[in-house]
Amino acid sequence: MPLFDYPRPQLESYHPDVAEPSDFDAFWQRTLAEAAANPLDARFDAVADPIYRGVDVCDVTYRGWGGDPIRAWLILPAGAAGRRPCLVSYVGYGGGRGLPVDHLAPAAAGFAHFVMDTRGQGATWSPGDTPDPFGGGPQHPGFMTRGIESPESYYYRRVFTDAVRALAAAAAHPRVDPARLGVMGGSQGGGIALATAALAADRVRLLAADVPFLCHYRRALELADTLPYVELTRYLACHRARVDDVFRTLAYFDGVHFAPRVRARTLFSVALMDQTCPPSTVYAAYNRITAPKAIRVYEYNNHEGGGSYQLIERLRFAAQYL
Repeated sequence: MPLFDYPRPQLESYHPDVAEPSDFDAFWQRTLAEAAANPLDARFDAVADPIYRGVDVCDVTYRGWGGDPIRAWLILPAGAAGRRPCLVSYVGYGGGRGLPVDHLAPAAAGFAHFVMDTRGQGATWSPGDTPDPFGGGPQHPGFMTRGIESPESYYYRRVFTDAVRALAAAAAHPRVDPARLGVMGGSQGGGIALATAALAADRVRLLAADVPFLCHYRRALELADTLPYVELTRYLACHRARVDDVFRTLAYFDGVHFAPRVRARTLFSVALMDQTCPPSTVYAAYNRITAPKAIRVYEYNNHEGGGSYQLIERLRFAAQYL
């Protein structure tokens, strides 16, 4: 697969002019205030399975956007004394929280690991357990156009709010250190982590976003011809008169606008042959982060990015700074 985006030197200086809604902060302050009116009700039920000998596993439920119950896993190093730094993970597009065995690496490295289920997802490559009870107008199959009629009804308003509430749920466990929280994820999970680090900037100490999705939408639609961005392309090909309205909604959920609000120490990764999340969309967000940051570049990879190599980079990064 050839390189298809800007040359690397141009990517490293790429600062597109992307218009930010004038009420961006007010919109999110209002959204999170509405969510905070609901009790968190975090519940941790121990998973009694002898296969998990080196870790303690909790099946978690807490209240997210609208008071909806959100499922998660909390995985802790067995027998570790005191409160542990915690990595809160968000899952890639179409996947759910899966099984605890899928998420053992951070606990093996000494961290508490909180894995949020993504509402409505989890029927593509890993199972999920959290419904999304809210509908909307006509949508393309998938989640990218669900509720896209307005920022208030858009699907990712609920998901990003769930993600911020996940921090409070993780911190509610007595073996988690609430002063040492990091967020991480790849693809959609990376985009959610980026938004969470911005929306909860006073709480998040570390951000690790790998080949992040949900960044620089207009550029993504110009380059990406694969799912999930193509869901938006197909929707607009049908709803020809709604282009401006759609991009107005998406502006409230663009990683490019969240990036300058991040205060956490940050590690990104990018794959230069990534046709799902084109490199320029990743750099558009990364280049706007003013907090201490670094990026790992995988020159010959598609959307798989650094794979296990990048997981090790993430854990080393967390061990150093969290």
